Amino acid sequence: QVHLVESGGGLVQAGGSLRLSCAASGHIGTANVMGWYRQPPGKQRELVASISSGGSTNYATSVKGRFTISRDNAKNAIDLQMPSLKPEDTGVYYCQIVQRIAPYTTWGQGTQVTVSS
Repeated sequence: QVHLVESGGGLVQAGGSLRLSCAASGHIGTANVMGWYRQPPGKQRELVASISSGGSTNYATSVKGRFTISRDNAKNAIDLQMPSLKPEDTGVYYCQIVQRIAPYTTWGQGTQVTVSS
C-alpha cells in the first residue's frame, strides 16, 4: 500500500504565505508524478501543481508565476510554496501520487487552507 502524509495547512490573511508538504511512503516506484489538488467550497477539485520524478512541472493558470512546487526524490516528498495568498486560494488541498504500478493513484486525506480578507 501507499500512504501520503500532508502538513502545512492553516489560516492566513490575504497576502500571507504557507508551505504545504507531502511525503509518500510504502510501495513507491521510481517513475511517478506527485502533486497538489484543491477543492474550493462549492466547486470541483482542480489541479494546483504537479511535478514528475524527472522534474517536469505543471501549474494551474491561476497560480502560475505565484506558487512553486519542488520535490526530493530520495524522500518521495514534495513541497508547495504559496506566497501572496488570495481568498480564492481557500479550499481543501489534497496530495496525490500517480505511478505506473499498483496502486496507480493514491490521495492524501486533505489539509485545509483558509485565506481571509
